[in-house]
Amino acid sequence: MSNTDILFTPMLQRLPPALLALGAQLVALLAVAAAAVALRENGTGLPLPLWIALAGLAAALSSRWLGLPTWWQFINLVFVPLLWLALQSGIDPVWFLFGFALLALTSLGVIRTRVPLYLSSPRAAEALAARLPENARVLDLGCGLGGPLARLNALRPDATLRGVEAAPLNWLIARLRLRGRARIDLGNLWDSDLSGHDVVYAYLSPAPMPRLWEKARAEMRPGSLFISNTFGIPGVEPDEVVELHDLSHARLLIWRMR
Repeated sequence: MSNTDILFTPMLQRLPPALLALGAQLVALLAVAAAAVALRENGTGLPLPLWIALAGLAAALSSRWLGLPTWWQFINLVFVPLLWLALQSGIDPVWFLFGFALLALTSLGVIRTRVPLYLSSPRAAEALAARLPENARVLDLGCGLGGPLARLNALRPDATLRGVEAAPLNWLIARLRLRGRARIDLGNLWDSDLSGHDVVYAYLSPAPMPRLWEKARAEMRPGSLFISNTFGIPGVEPDEVVELHDLSHARLLIWRMR
């Protein structure tokens, strides 16, 4: 392995997967376009559907080389073919613009936080409410549409509730839903101060958990609770696991900070 390779790999690992996936698509399209031009100059060519399939395959291989997870490789494999099929369908392009705008407004923070929109079940909020200390100050990191906080407010009116959400539309819905009952901030979870809360709840994804655990250890007080819905911390066993028996087979993983 060359010195360039040693430096290049960590640099790639620091980039958001969405940007790496976009890079894989661009590399694939450039490679397929170059091949198409070369064949055309030689007086040969391939049917357009075959070129589309090759673009998807090249994107999947590029994403694999970049070290993206399997599900990102699958997305890159089908992205261009599905886009081409959509363009052939005769659907008004305005609908595609609407869909993109909706996705951006509900998932704007994914590129930086690597956290999609997950919705907690009512059972998660009920199990959480049962474990809150009296007059607890609760922070929901990535509160989405505000469902857990609304349920907590109904079950534990003694608690002081706060949510943080990066996606503008989700934040607006949660803010309107919980107006006067919880503080909902538009912002990034990494910029949130965890020190003033008795319970920090998160339903995120596997990607940010190691970094979030380090943040929790640095900022949360001894005796406070860090609770993750479903996603664990590599190498760190929780103090308590609560099976929720809901449709998504979720569970609460609870750590008492020391």
